[in-house]
Amino acid sequence: MLNKCLFPVAGYGTRFLPATKSMPKEMLPILDKPLVQYGVEEALSAGIRGIGFVTGRGKRAIEDHFDVSYELEDQVRGTNKESALVGIRELIEQCTFSYTRQIHMQGLGHAILCGRSLIGNEPFAVVLADDLCFGEGASVLGQLLEIFAEHRLSVVAIEEVPDERVHQYGVIAGEEVSKDLYRVSDMIEKPEQGTAPSNLAIIGRYILTPDIFEILQQTAPDTRGEIQITDALVQQAKQGKVLAYRFKGQRFDCGSLAGYVDATNFCYEELRSKGEK
Repeated sequence: MLNKCLFPVAGYGTRFLPATKSMPKEMLPILDKPLVQYGVEEALSAGIRGIGFVTGRGKRAIEDHFDVSYELEDQVRGTNKESALVGIRELIEQCTFSYTRQIHMQGLGHAILCGRSLIGNEPFAVVLADDLCFGEGASVLGQLLEIFAEHRLSVVAIEEVPDERVHQYGVIAGEEVSKDLYRVSDMIEKPEQGTAPSNLAIIGRYILTPDIFEILQQTAPDTRGEIQITDALVQQAKQGKVLAYRFKGQRFDCGSLAGYVDATNFCYEELRSKGEK
């Protein structure tokens, strides 16, 4: 039904300097696994095997991670370290990876538009790797796919955020059509405090219909020269073609230091509870 997932990974990760001066922020580890691997695992768990990356300068480590390392594998073969590579081997064997570049950093909408050559004319998922999500039951992406399968419209994941943080997000306005599911009438990117239509914030999981590419081509840059995906989604929303789902699970903003630490602590406690390490 839906075969491709796009990962926009061209950003500089300036909030994690100097660590990200020479290392992609998407390769920052949560315990012993990089953020981007969690995202690809989530896509695969939802049945998506075509993985596309919109990369930029200095992102070669991502390509190398999702490739065979013959020298390393030869070194650990037959040792107790070999089991650590099982997860990434499975991803390499089961997924197909493709890459294109975003030459100029001009916003998330522009990054998605750059990925058009990898997607073609079909619906697709988008995962922002620095939003680390753990779904209840199905993954967050899997939950969105269930909504898409029924309605065949663009779907965005949302969560409630405290009022004092609403200005940090894109937020939706809309009508709740069933439990936790909203038909979106408007979206506002980082509204000024006190002006937001709700406290339902969009997070880094999307299912998009292919007409979004044509809309993005016609979307004007904002005052910072960036093309925002929310501006394009508003055009779909005006036609009643965008749904928002308040997902079941937990999300960590690993683009911030506090969120990154919280995610690390959460994953470590989960590991301890299983008695694995």
